[in-house]
Amino acid sequence: MDWLKVLIVSALPISELRGGIPLALYLGFDPLKAYIFSIVGNLLPIPFLLIFLDFIERVALRSPLSRLYIKIVERTRRKRDLIEKYGYLGLSIFVAIPLPVTGAWTGSLLAFLLGLNRTKSFVFIALGVAIAGIIVLASSLGVFSVIGKS
Repeated sequence: MDWLKVLIVSALPISELRGGIPLALYLGFDPLKAYIFSIVGNLLPIPFLLIFLDFIERVALRSPLSRLYIKIVERTRRKRDLIEKYGYLGLSIFVAIPLPVTGAWTGSLLAFLLGLNRTKSFVFIALGVAIAGIIVLASSLGVFSVIGKS
């Protein structure tokens, strides 16, 4: 059931594959399996987000969490320059940067807020996730090799 743990951690909005890949490696997955399970987990919620974000937004604005949602939206809108400058490729670049608040969840919110095509957005978000996965995997393997040698 370790694969399920990796899928869940990778699907969560805060950890995404930045948490899934190191977890998978820690649990003994080989690097390719760690990469694949984390990518799949990270991409699982994205189609649902792209389809249902308008409904989620309506619910969020009527809930006690409306201030939090508005804060997230304002923060996300500040990142729109990259997408407006480079289009869908900018969306991939934004998602590919493995830093806090630049993953697939925020990329989906950004695509929604900018009114981008959902299908194209998913493809370019997936490309960004794949690139971020390579970066996180390489970083994680480096860290684990250092830890293992000490």
